[in-house]
Amino acid sequence: MRETEIQQIKQRFGIIGNSPQLNHAIQVAAQVAPTDMTVLITGESGSGKESFSKIIHSLSARKHGQFIAINCGAIPEGTIDSELFGHEKGSFTGAHEARKGYFEVTNGGTIFLDEIGEMPLATQARLLRVLENGEFIKVGSSKVQKTDVRVVAATNVNLIEAVEKKTFREDLYYRLSTVPIYVPPLRDRGEDIYLLFRKFASDFAEKYRVKPISLTPDARSILVRYRFRGNIRQLKNIVEQISVLEMEREVNGEKLAKYLPQERNLLPAIVPGQSAGASESYSERDLLYKVLFDMKKDMNELKKLVLDMAKHGNMDSASILKGHEDLFENMQDQVPNAHDSREVKERYLLERYDQDEDAMSDDGDTYDYPQVQDIVHVEEEDDSDSLSLEKKEKELIKKALRKNNNKRKYAAQDLGISERTLYRKIKQYEIDE
Repeated sequence: MRETEIQQIKQRFGIIGNSPQLNHAIQVAAQVAPTDMTVLITGESGSGKESFSKIIHSLSARKHGQFIAINCGAIPEGTIDSELFGHEKGSFTGAHEARKGYFEVTNGGTIFLDEIGEMPLATQARLLRVLENGEFIKVGSSKVQKTDVRVVAATNVNLIEAVEKKTFREDLYYRLSTVPIYVPPLRDRGEDIYLLFRKFASDFAEKYRVKPISLTPDARSILVRYRFRGNIRQLKNIVEQISVLEMEREVNGEKLAKYLPQERNLLPAIVPGQSAGASESYSERDLLYKVLFDMKKDMNELKKLVLDMAKHGNMDSASILKGHEDLFENMQDQVPNAHDSREVKERYLLERYDQDEDAMSDDGDTYDYPQVQDIVHVEEEDDSDSLSLEKKEKELIKKALRKNNNKRKYAAQDLGISERTLYRKIKQYEIDE
């Protein structure tokens, strides 16, 4: 199908957007429309599945016949058979006269069964007979009647899972899904979100006789990135709220955010109506965003912490580090060389701690952070100081050992390192105890 034909269908049925998934769904609907094949439309609630049923009916040979849309989830289980197939007078309490069902009324037309996953099992058996033989029996009757109706069904649940749970008939599923059409959720349609926003803004401006609302660049970016779990229906409601409540007709990101419900952090899970593969990519993307935001937050806090310690070297390191211990986990112990700046050397001294197997002392206690109030002042000398960082560290270790009569445990405590790390440093610098 040519792109111009797809655009004509969009204009005719008021479909806004140009995402590849949307165009593909329209193309499939247009190609299957001239046939009498049963179609199953899948997609999340509010994604516009009913529009595709109208495309199929209007482009078919049944376009002059009747079209009826029925929400199977909205009809009580006790009356759905009567609604679909009709009933005879006196067949149940309240049946004061005979009534035609939708399958009889729409003979020669199309019936759209929305939310078919909510249909009771007994009714599913009746529907299967209609699809297989074009036959049905009214409630309270024994007479078999014929009907020529095309069925287009839609659901927002995973029917394969429903089949496994025995809540949906397997034979009916395969009979319905002769031609499947997947309607993408709004969040997967990219810039279509902004196009729909402009369309709804124009519609509501005309309805309420106000100037159409517009978005600043930052607000547009927020809008396109938002997940819209209610899809087109949710977007339309949000645009209507803003159109009525906002006095300023240009909406920035801060104002827009007030109308967008805060999104929950989702763990990996199968989203209703999605396949397992789609759900995995969805949850992994969410988790990746969360990890990146957490990393950015930790880095900002770490920079602030190091800056405070560099500016206030006389402060007690224990008080500075309190509440920030988690920022130093899993950092690499990279030793600067003699040519590095004083700031780099200070950062090394401040951030030095035990890694991997050195993170635990022999008695199982976790390491202590360096007591840097003395170490920082050693580095207050000019950058031209010829003494290397290693030499200063060696002198500090010797000083701690002398102070504690060569008892490593107490010397390590004074230095703010574990006893195992102290032992490694003694061997590294060949210090005689």
